[in-house]
Amino acid sequence: MSGTLVASVRELKLQITAGDGRNVADASFRREVDRLISAVYDDIGAVLTVPLESVFELFVIKVLYVERRSSDASVVDYLGGMLSRYLYARELFPLVDASGRPQTLYFSDVLEEMQSGPARFQNLFEAFRRYADNALFLSGMFPQCWRRGRRADARPSGRRGRMGGSPSADRGYFVSTGKTCYRLAADHELAEFTQQRPTLLKLSGYFEVYLDALNELSERYVTGFDFNLIADKMLDRFNLYRRTGDERHREEARRYAALLRLDSRRFPALYRRARPHLL
Repeated sequence: MSGTLVASVRELKLQITAGDGRNVADASFRREVDRLISAVYDDIGAVLTVPLESVFELFVIKVLYVERRSSDASVVDYLGGMLSRYLYARELFPLVDASGRPQTLYFSDVLEEMQSGPARFQNLFEAFRRYADNALFLSGMFPQCWRRGRRADARPSGRRGRMGGSPSADRGYFVSTGKTCYRLAADHELAEFTQQRPTLLKLSGYFEVYLDALNELSERYVTGFDFNLIADKMLDRFNLYRRTGDERHREEARRYAALLRLDSRRFPALYRRARPHLL
């Protein structure tokens, strides 16, 4: 499946690039996306060796391009790449202390870079872009972590950052700082050199749209499941068991049911012990 998925996702991205500026997700395109996502969940009892980069790109295509009718190929590509990079902890925690331990990136760190010159990052463009990416990733993929009234700019020691008053780490904080840092990155001269200015401006201007898309991606595919898809898989396996009598299909149906946390008392046929065969 690995090679097929990678090739299929690559083909989808080629179609998106060819139609850049308009949305080409017609009925055939949408069916192919749904087919590939369904295939990811097919072999629930097997360990799949599917490149996560392709899986993340597929999920971004689904929630942003198909369901939100995005027409910007560069943003789809940027977000897929961002999610793939954050598979590595060093991307989420780019700063280290004297002992080499990772440190959280605060907005005050970016302000210090602006005031005293680049020290922790190669340049201000990288500092702005990295902080904006962090804000989008954390609030997009883990929104539940930022609804507890934490101080977003206060350091672990309790010392406040250079901003003075520290806003609560809520959605509004990440939206405002993410939008600001993407705009600052877009205004930097290196944005033109790297040909990222239009993409960064789009990320700044429509930050909330991309945040909502990542919230849905996280809830349906990363920290949770697409329960409608899982339910369909369960019923397909159970119906296959009823037609064939093969216990392997019922066991697969049970595994999908476990993801749905179904009450076994409500589905006795699914959990009834198999009858012993008479010799």
